[in-house]
Amino acid sequence: MKKVGKSDFVSGFVPHHNHGSVDYTSVEDGHVHQYLDVTSTPIPSQEGQHIHYTEGYVVLKDEHYHYYKAYSGPAIPVVNGMHVHYYDFYTSEDDAHRHRIKGANQPVPGNK
Repeated sequence: MKKVGKSDFVSGFVPHHNHGSVDYTSVEDGHVHQYLDVTSTPIPSQEGQHIHYTEGYVVLKDEHYHYYKAYSGPAIPVVNGMHVHYYDFYTSEDDAHRHRIKGANQPVPGNK
């Protein structure tokens, strides 16, 4: 089996991959939380696409944290034979507020 590096162009689907994210939530109640995330491996979806599941906690801030769990959108091809997934969801409500998390995760090899 050929090894695929993080910068290799790959046409098609790369099985058993996951995506990482390092980003910030929306500003609510005067603060943001950072989150560090790694998705599940691919989950097949309709029309030959795939999505990813994620769950975790944001980094502690203002003496509280929030939990999240969500599914990504389908793969979006980007440059150099890579793809990303868009996500848009809300954290749990804690300390009388919740935060929105949206954006795209880090690109990985495979344009599907």
